[in-house]
Amino acid sequence: MTNSRIAAIDVGNDSLKGIFGEMEYDMNIPNVIARDIEDRPIIGLEELNQQNPIDGIHIRVHSPILKDNNSIYRVGHLATKSTNSTELDPGSSKSEEDQTLIMLFASLALDAVRDENKQMFKRSNNVIEATYTLGTGLPLREVKEGKDVGFRSRLLGSVHQVEFLVTPKYQGQKVNIRFDEVKVYPEGFAAFINLVMDKNLNIINKELIDKRIIIQDIGGLSTDIAVIKNRKVDDDKAQGFNLGVSESLENIREEIRSKHGVELDSRRDVVEIITKKNDRNHIMVKGSRTSVHDIVDRTLFELAKKQYRILRNIWQKNSQTEICYFIGGGSIILKDYLKTMNNNLDGFNIDFFEDERESIWMMVNAYYKLITDFNRRNKKDKQIEEQKLVKNK
Repeated sequence: MTNSRIAAIDVGNDSLKGIFGEMEYDMNIPNVIARDIEDRPIIGLEELNQQNPIDGIHIRVHSPILKDNNSIYRVGHLATKSTNSTELDPGSSKSEEDQTLIMLFASLALDAVRDENKQMFKRSNNVIEATYTLGTGLPLREVKEGKDVGFRSRLLGSVHQVEFLVTPKYQGQKVNIRFDEVKVYPEGFAAFINLVMDKNLNIINKELIDKRIIIQDIGGLSTDIAVIKNRKVDDDKAQGFNLGVSESLENIREEIRSKHGVELDSRRDVVEIITKKNDRNHIMVKGSRTSVHDIVDRTLFELAKKQYRILRNIWQKNSQTEICYFIGGGSIILKDYLKTMNNNLDGFNIDFFEDERESIWMMVNAYYKLITDFNRRNKKDKQIEEQKLVKNK
């Protein structure tokens, strides 16, 4: 019987979050890729293996489900330093983008190749045969359009190979990825699961379980609205909007470049500037500490107004809602603006997660709970079937 390892992966618009195995390993990689050549130039080749592989992901990806097959990429932190790096664009569908798949395969290969998994997967001549039981998700809008079915079947139906090129520690290793099972969850439902249940799917927030809740998930490229009623997502009320924080971050980045002559590598650099604990909204210009508060405030306030308008419209259509939870990376960036606006205007019962990690990792934590529960029940069903077969003999 093939060993299958559990993986829960959230390919977020800003970054990929992954939890593996018995929660003994997790990773967070910026969702940025850049096309590259096979022998990327590096300084200090002998020091390559002293570096963290996450900081130097350089891979060739082969999969029949990719539009651009057998290409070479820098991924994550390494890609942010490239002049030709790409991030997902507003309006794109996560389920149909090569970038989503490249990030997904890269993360699984990084887990499979670790020394700690030598006993888990078969290895021969630098080729690792890795099988996963995957829990992941797509925006509600894409699930409502039925795109989750095609996404799942494409993953299940093929072998996907990642070859590590000039990557610290793993250079020359190849990982063949197969899926024993793939579960694709709607993101709003996953958020609700994470709010009310522990990792064994026992109810932990009894006061929330029967409440009418709105979950407004603000991501990089989109905002998903889940309306929870009678312990499930109301499919008719669930909505997705092509409005995230990425475009605003890009505008801030561009205005900083034109006004101060400072080139920031990626949107992630902008996020760090506006969320860091010390010297928030400040950059260095020719060695001098310079405020960009005016640029940030003006841009994010405009976005917060649009997000608040969405909340107001949704609440109006769901008047018996008791609370709205703002989640996702975008909610952290807009939290102060939305709170101020709400205090001055409607005074809705809204809440945020003060623990930033909890908000950002909420989806992947939910996927992990759901896929672990599925795996547990699946194993139990197989044992019952085996016992029946033995009895009948």
